[in-house]
Amino acid sequence: MDEELYSRQLYVLGLPAMQRIQRARVLLSGLRGLGAEVAKNLVLMGVGSLTLHDPHPTCWADLAAQFFLSEESLGRSRAEASQAPLAQLNEAVQISVHTGDITEDLLLAFQVVVLTNSKLEEQLKVGTFCHKHGIYFLVAETPGLVGRVFCDFGEDFTVADPTEVEPMTAAIQDISQGLPGIVTLRGDTKRHSFRDGDLVIFSGIEGMVELNNCSPQPVHVQKDGSLEIGDTSAFSRYLRGGVITEVKRPKTVRHKSLDTALLQPHVVVQSTQEAQRAHCLHQAFLALHKFQQLHGRLPKPWDPVDAETVVRVAQDLEPLTGTKEESLDEALLRKFALCSAGSLSPMAAILGGVAAQEVLKAISGKFMPLDQWLYFDALECLPEDEELLPNPEDCHPRNCRYDGQIAVFGTGFQQKLSYQHYLLQVGAGAIGCEMLKSFALMGLGVRANGGVAVADMDHIERSNLSRQFLFRPQDIGPKAEVAATAAQRLNPDLQVTFYTNPLDPTTQHIFGDDFFSRVDGVVAALDSFEARHYVAARCTHYLKPLLEAGTQGTRGSASVFVPHVTEVYKGPISAADPEGVPHPLCTLRYFPSTVEHILQWARDEFEGLFSRSAETINCYQEACTSLSGMDRTQTLILLQQVMGVLKRRPKTWEDCVVWALGHWQLCFHDGIVELLRQFPPDKVLKDGTLFWSGSKSCPQPLQFDPNQDMHFLYVLAAANLYAQMHGLLGSHDQTALKELLQLLPEPASMHQSLISDGAFTAAEFGPEQLKELQELLRDWSKGPRLKPVLFEKNDDSNFHVDFVVAATDLRAQNYGILPVNHAQIKQIVGRIIPAIATSTAVVAGLLGLELYKVVSGPRPLSTFRRSYLHLAENYFIRSVPSAPALQLFQHLKWTCWDHLKVPAGQPERTLESLLAHLQEEQALKVEMLLYGPYILYSAQWPLEKQARCLCLRVTELVQQVTGREPEPGLRVLVLELSCEGEGDETAFPPLHYELW
Repeated sequence: MDEELYSRQLYVLGLPAMQRIQRARVLLSGLRGLGAEVAKNLVLMGVGSLTLHDPHPTCWADLAAQFFLSEESLGRSRAEASQAPLAQLNEAVQISVHTGDITEDLLLAFQVVVLTNSKLEEQLKVGTFCHKHGIYFLVAETPGLVGRVFCDFGEDFTVADPTEVEPMTAAIQDISQGLPGIVTLRGDTKRHSFRDGDLVIFSGIEGMVELNNCSPQPVHVQKDGSLEIGDTSAFSRYLRGGVITEVKRPKTVRHKSLDTALLQPHVVVQSTQEAQRAHCLHQAFLALHKFQQLHGRLPKPWDPVDAETVVRVAQDLEPLTGTKEESLDEALLRKFALCSAGSLSPMAAILGGVAAQEVLKAISGKFMPLDQWLYFDALECLPEDEELLPNPEDCHPRNCRYDGQIAVFGTGFQQKLSYQHYLLQVGAGAIGCEMLKSFALMGLGVRANGGVAVADMDHIERSNLSRQFLFRPQDIGPKAEVAATAAQRLNPDLQVTFYTNPLDPTTQHIFGDDFFSRVDGVVAALDSFEARHYVAARCTHYLKPLLEAGTQGTRGSASVFVPHVTEVYKGPISAADPEGVPHPLCTLRYFPSTVEHILQWARDEFEGLFSRSAETINCYQEACTSLSGMDRTQTLILLQQVMGVLKRRPKTWEDCVVWALGHWQLCFHDGIVELLRQFPPDKVLKDGTLFWSGSKSCPQPLQFDPNQDMHFLYVLAAANLYAQMHGLLGSHDQTALKELLQLLPEPASMHQSLISDGAFTAAEFGPEQLKELQELLRDWSKGPRLKPVLFEKNDDSNFHVDFVVAATDLRAQNYGILPVNHAQIKQIVGRIIPAIATSTAVVAGLLGLELYKVVSGPRPLSTFRRSYLHLAENYFIRSVPSAPALQLFQHLKWTCWDHLKVPAGQPERTLESLLAHLQEEQALKVEMLLYGPYILYSAQWPLEKQARCLCLRVTELVQQVTGREPEPGLRVLVLELSCEGEGDETAFPPLHYELW
């Protein structure tokens, strides 16, 4: 298992599921756009072997959605032309081509069979055989703007892990003896999510050890949050410790074969209205297949005669078993038929992502499969006004790479796409790569005046390769540059420029008025809420549509924000439990009660021991900086990090091991002993309650044991990091280190020479301690510079994550906190977002659909969609976004997209002229005028100060107040108003003062 390559999806699927996926054998028949998407996702995610089947020759219409094909592929078998580029995605996957018919002997060689471009007769034949022989079977289809997926995993399919959520765990505080026994959870875990009937197991209990070996027990949740379990009256008395863990229950799924499911469809829907629409589409597909059987072709693009034929065939079909006999929606059937000859990249991405995820579910037993049909349509992408719908002549094939898309939207729309100019922000990540692919296939920005600007300051890492399909193992360099080059290979006409700069306040000279004046819209796939808010604010300022998406594991969202039509972006300022929110220092150092506390402490230990202390020494060495003006808390931390860590300069590897051993003793034994000396376990507060109660867990000192894994790992990692900081050679030789530890004396107490009680000695800190620290710094400044160790999460050999893992585990042992495993710690401290190729493909496809709507021209709010999905649990919802709220003040009406516009004039206006203009034109009497954080004018100022400001030109006033001239090329000064008579809730639209 290449854990570095698959690191992000391992957080989603887990190691056992990944191992099953790597052994799987899959047959994929049909290599048009949809088949290419399925194949791409499976290969990126490491399926064992993939056999391709599609003997049909490549045609022009394929190129609109099939990114493995090109003009050079025309006339070649789609499967054979796709094999080589697919193999480049992942060398660990065996990819072969089957050139003959699909026979029963062939099918028996595979675990999963997927059909994406086959006639109904073949689907029924293959599906019946697979159902009989226990072969997992899928069908996926995407004619035009409608798609469907069908799954048959047999009549007794076991889902070992139905959900994406990790099993719940909680630390135990007490267990009563009795019938029933009552389990009281620790203070920090009382707000749990256990439910009546959940099965749990116990581990690590001292005293009532009988529970440690019990089979899974059901629980009943009490009002106070405690858990009622079975009879514990005959068990030993509970002493301390222990963990309760949820046991996930496998689920059994029973699927019908395709021939039965065609007449009795189970459809994945969220409402009755969706069910009716899905049943109508089910009949539409049957009618489409019958039309193909009768005519040997699909209906001609936007041909009214062919469309009416499909409608009549659908109406003549027998009603579906188990459904109410209702008349079919003729308008829906007609639109379906009119554009069914088309092939669209976004639709292929959506259905291809879903289908690939279902293949993984079949192989791994991870997550609930579909039951059994999923129907998806995006017919709202077509114009609402029938007069604007394409005609047959406009959609006739042109023998060009966009024929599949022209068949749906026509040549006029294709021309609109070609002149578009879009910014793809953080554009070379997983979603960004998918969007670049869509741009290339759609033909967006392929004319001289159009184009795509890709902005991403990141570099390619190996973990990117399992999701970001534009990159290859040999690609080294900035993501933006490599992705731009790869996108041009997909479509040489694509006009791509790249930027390795962030889009933030520091780069407004690059991404300023001139840049945004040439941009038609922005696509953003950012992993920071702060960055999302900034990009959204830029789009609001320049009145540009914003398409925004994100994923986490199998969850995803895609949103569209259109000027004057939808609400603006209003995401949270930060994540629900943001890494950046600091916990109180005393909580982290002395009273941790949660995993988050000890993780933050371990991360701070790393920074303080191996980074900040070295930077402090180097800083002092360069400037002999005085510490007398520093904050007391900062100085105390420095005392611990500098006086303790750098008491003696190491010269050998053994010196580093001795230091690491001593620091282990300080952190996990001596420091705890000192804390218990000041706050004994039986200490009682004035109100009679125990000091160590509630969220305060009484710690226990540890005794160093080199035979315990985490004890040993801490010393190994800390010694190597200390050596790196001092420019010494470390060692990976664990056997040699164990031998060395046996020769060294027991770790001696170090708290006499180190200030180990931090905040408790703040009142005692004085000139003597400061003098000692400065003398120590002066001595160190005479030696060579130290090398600060910068935390790097992706290198498993550098001991960075190992140190944090060991420190976290040992601290958890000190305080009896439930530990977390290595992978979870790496994910949290590295701020790693779990990711998987399938959900990335789906959200990118959803953005592509909204892009069609934005480019086509003015549209009503009802045609746009915000989408949320959870592929693990088959949750898929699309809703109309909110309209912008209307605000009122006297005669003014505005929304979040509006602004007041005032031209500078010739000569430029004075402030007095500007205020007079606002009062005359808008009847606004300005009380205060601001430019960013600067106050340009206030009616509360003394009259003399007001008079000085009023006579200045606006740009002169801005320069005087801010101390700098406006940026060259700046076209607008954005000012904020506060006016007489406004209420507390009033927020006036920004004033755009035009400079030229």
